[in-house]
Amino acid sequence: MLRSLFLRGLFMVPLAALGACNTVVMKPSGDIAAQQSHLIAVSTLLMLLIIVPVIALTVLFAWRYRKGNSAASYAPDWDHSTVLELLIWGGPLLIIIVLGLLTWIATHTLDPYRPLQRLDARRPLPATVKPLEVQVVALDWKWLFIYPEQGIATVNELAAPVDVPINFKISASSVMNSFFIPALAGQIYAMPGMETQLHGVINKPGIYDGFSSNYSGAGFSGMRFKFHGLSGEDFAQWVQGAKRSTVQLDRAAYAALEKPSTRDKVRYYGAVEGGLYSAIVNRCVDRNAVCMNEMMSENATRVARHRSSAELAAERAAQRLTQAASGVECASPETRKN
Repeated sequence: MLRSLFLRGLFMVPLAALGACNTVVMKPSGDIAAQQSHLIAVSTLLMLLIIVPVIALTVLFAWRYRKGNSAASYAPDWDHSTVLELLIWGGPLLIIIVLGLLTWIATHTLDPYRPLQRLDARRPLPATVKPLEVQVVALDWKWLFIYPEQGIATVNELAAPVDVPINFKISASSVMNSFFIPALAGQIYAMPGMETQLHGVINKPGIYDGFSSNYSGAGFSGMRFKFHGLSGEDFAQWVQGAKRSTVQLDRAAYAALEKPSTRDKVRYYGAVEGGLYSAIVNRCVDRNAVCMNEMMSENATRVARHRSSAELAAERAAQRLTQAASGVECASPETRKN
């Protein structure tokens, strides 16, 4: 059910964004947004096949059968026409079938969890291209972007090279938000304790608007950021510029950043503590908190081994001491096996 909720973002222009971004939505600069724009246009044209004739016939009937038109035919005993019934119900039925088919195909083709298969309509995805991973955290009321491979993080500024697939992993610190860059792809929800995904690619250099399209409190209106589509060389320079920052995003810095604030300026972090994003998703940035993945693993172990909660709590305490000594935080069960 939650997955279907996320997919709704493919076919909805959020009401909060209509006023500011209706022109941007239909002028896409990324392939996913272009496909969504095409879907909206085709769906609108199909619906107009019914809407336009109905409006035209309404005006025609009102004029033709007005009180003063004595030349109009008068048939008080008429009650049925097979041809008219076929026209009234057949047309809409065919359009609904076509719309349903288009929606079914697009739901699978534009699934935000599905890795990209092409750069645009004319270029398939080269096998040598490595996607860029960006970890997104919706805070109150700002956006945190972590680049795990580059070892940097930014607040309220996002950048990516042109024609390189982007794999967004999205979560939130407290309340639900919605990550939305209209020129790139559809919206996807950001929720605490969960990770959603979005795949996209930007095909044109430029600076694009990004924001939250889900109301999240007093600072919602200022929860905006700029997305920079850059050439490969410019993106490398942008990364180096962020790395020159002497500020490190560790757990203490994140705890300070997580506090509610509005209209924050862009800031850069030249280094990011390992495993921070995993700790954010698993709700255990505080070292004294139990990570959600640990809790679920323990519950599964308790059921499988018929162990008591007290025994598992003792084991967890011992593991935390070991992790603290080795610098490993919120290790997953797979990490512990290795």
